Amino acid sequence: MERIKPRTLSGFMELLPAEQMKMEAIMAALRESYALYGFYPLDTPLIEASEILLAKGGGDTEKQIYRFTKGDTDLSLRFDLTVPLAKYVALNYGSLAFPFRRYQIGKVYRGERAQRGRFREFYQADIDIIGDGKLDIVNEAEIPSVIYRSLTKLGLTRFVIRVNNRKILNGFYAMLGLGDRAGAIMRTVDKLDKIGPEALQELLITGETALTPEQADEILRFIAIRGGNAQVMEALEAYRGRNTVFDAGLEELAAVTGCLADFGVPETHFAVDLTIARGLDYYTGTVYETTLRDHPEIGSVCSGGRYDNLAGYYTDKALPGVGISIGLTRLFYVLQEQGMLSDSLPTAPAEVLVLPMTRDVAFAARVATALREAGVRAQLYTEQKKFKAKMSYADRLGFPFVAILGEDELAAGKLSLKNMKTGEQQLLSPEQAAETVRRAIAETAEEKPIRG
Repeated sequence: MERIKPRTLSGFMELLPAEQMKMEAIMAALRESYALYGFYPLDTPLIEASEILLAKGGGDTEKQIYRFTKGDTDLSLRFDLTVPLAKYVALNYGSLAFPFRRYQIGKVYRGERAQRGRFREFYQADIDIIGDGKLDIVNEAEIPSVIYRSLTKLGLTRFVIRVNNRKILNGFYAMLGLGDRAGAIMRTVDKLDKIGPEALQELLITGETALTPEQADEILRFIAIRGGNAQVMEALEAYRGRNTVFDAGLEELAAVTGCLADFGVPETHFAVDLTIARGLDYYTGTVYETTLRDHPEIGSVCSGGRYDNLAGYYTDKALPGVGISIGLTRLFYVLQEQGMLSDSLPTAPAEVLVLPMTRDVAFAARVATALREAGVRAQLYTEQKKFKAKMSYADRLGFPFVAILGEDELAAGKLSLKNMKTGEQQLLSPEQAAETVRRAIAETAEEKPIRG
């Protein structure tokens, strides 16, 4: 039989066990942060009917989607978690209480060119708040608080949450007589961080937007407004009164920025940025992008915004929402590449490795069971190998403790608990061992996955 060379497709991430444990720690920290704000956990199918996912993706969505047929059914892999959420809420409207708050951590798929920090299969960690008919602006102000708390809990310190409002942009383009091209302009401006202002100006003139040089100059001047948040808001006031949509967006942006201190978001981690538009067409109000100060080349690691009409393709009910998504796989890749993942984070599959040194495995099984019943994760090692090989296994997997069960321990009905870090060894009952392990683990429980 011809051997097939094992390989992983480009754009797909597979982690070794220790790295996977670190990824799981990050996911656990995000789940804990999201739950603090009253979000329900949710899971939706990886595969949906293509018409569901393509109803209102916009931009390059149709080009990137993984689409296939099974029999006579046209199917697609989900490209984000927001569109399936809209379907879910429309389908289960009568069974949900609003505002409906959910979080979801799951894989999504995009058929784009794989490159550094960008994957075809990747995890997103999302939150969304869905209203019934209306959704108060305060929800949009709370979102940066969730971002700030979540990233800080992970151990990140040098990041900035950039915010804008699509109504400000739509209103501004309408002032220039470009309202019919606003969506295309925003998708083009969204490329600014990747291509720079000169290339953007050229693209605005020669690309799908087909602007005049004067119009392109005016847009570049507008999105180049910089300074502290108060300075940017003051500069925007100069445009007030020229367009009702712009004025509505300015009021919303002022409401969002005005609540941030109350929600615990420091000024140092938040910036009004008029270049932020988000490429997807379903955003209608506040939009967010979060970048790492030391790694701007990676782009946004957390983005999202307000949408009013996403569920309109599935129901006649108005279900406005706001949400954000953390690009978890991209974030993990960068942190791993930069050596920012904590070395002291536990990566072993259990706290204790139980090592029977005699043929009597029954006692070892009872010890492992007693540890587990006391809330301590324990793995029973039953391979018939020499003591050195067993300890090498424990050391390689990073077990904090080893429970050694020899003839003396068996006779005493106890175990020798060895601390693999200090080398200290104690003869203890299973209950005493469990308490010793719990105290030691509690001391490292606050260890953050990322070195800030």
